[in-house]
Order: sequence, then structure tokens, then C-alpha cells
Amino acid sequence: MPSRPRLRGVDVMAPQYLNSPRTHRGVRRRLTFLIAVFLTIAGCGGESFPTGTGRVTKVIDGDTIRVRLGSKTETVRLIGVNTPETKAPNKPVECFGPEASARTSELLGDDAIVRLERDQATRDRYGRLLAYVYRVSDGLFINLSLIAEGFGRAMPFDDTPTFHAQFAEAELTARTARLGLWGACPQ
Repeated sequence: MPSRPRLRGVDVMAPQYLNSPRTHRGVRRRLTFLIAVFLTIAGCGGESFPTGTGRVTKVIDGDTIRVRLGSKTETVRLIGVNTPETKAPNKPVECFGPEASARTSELLGDDAIVRLERDQATRDRYGRLLAYVYRVSDGLFINLSLIAEGFGRAMPFDDTPTFHAQFAEAELTARTARLGLWGACPQ
């Protein structure tokens, strides 16, 4: 039997060995294993975040809505804005809370179609999607509008930094002009 050729110190397998059923079976097993590992990792990679557009099915309060995304309905928490509470268990309704909820209903009522965008964090501790919400009909940025009109405060978090500066500037402008809660509620 002729000796196997060498390629820079590496044995090159003889052609008859490469075509043996035993080699093909081993390659198939390894390939099947690698595909299974890849699919498992792909299926478990990070938290799911439905993207794209959806239809608002309910306004829960000023900063939380329900959105139909495909065949699933998700509770969505607007990132970066905190409106006065109206639905918090064991807490009274806060000053300007009903007005903030009503304004969100005005902006997103009548089955509005919205586009959701994420930031670094995708869900909060209650399992709600965290999203920047845009009204598709005119591109209105709902999160920013609520702050700019005085219906909510800017609420910065390290894991949702994209619009910190814009939200802070909008709050300062609303506060200075005493818009919404800034003129109606004791600070």
C-alpha cells in the first residue's frame, strides 16, 4: 500500500477512506448534532420581542397599552415615560392620572395601528414588552408626545437609553410652561 501523502505535516486521508460508509455515517452524525445545537441556541437566544406593527386593543392607563401583534396580544409598557397612576393596586389614583389615561386613549383610540421599537431591555419585571410606540397613520412618537404635553414624566433607565436626552428636554419644556400635570398637580 502506498504511503499517505503529507501536506505541511498533516496527514491527508486516502481517497478510499473518505468514500467509506463508516466515514459518511460519522460525518452525518456530527452534522446532525451541530444542527441540533444550532437550532436549540437559536430558539433560546434572548427574550422574544415581537417587532413590526400591531393594532391597539386597549389602553390600560397612560403608559400601558394592549397591542395585537399577529396572532398574539401583548401588554406593552411605553419606555421612558411615567404617567400618574390610575390602576396600581393598593395605591390611590394620582393627580392627573385620569387625564393622562384619557390622552393616551385619544392618541391611540379607535384601533390605532402602531409600530413598536425596542431598546436594550425588552421586558420589565411584570413581563410587559418595553417599547417606543409610534402611531403609523402619521408617525407620531407617543412616548415623547405624552411627556411634551405634560401628561407624564421622563423616566430614564440605564437599559433604555436611546431617547433620554429628548425626553428630559421635553419634560423641562412642559414643566417650564406648566403644561398638564406640571400646572395641575402639587410638586
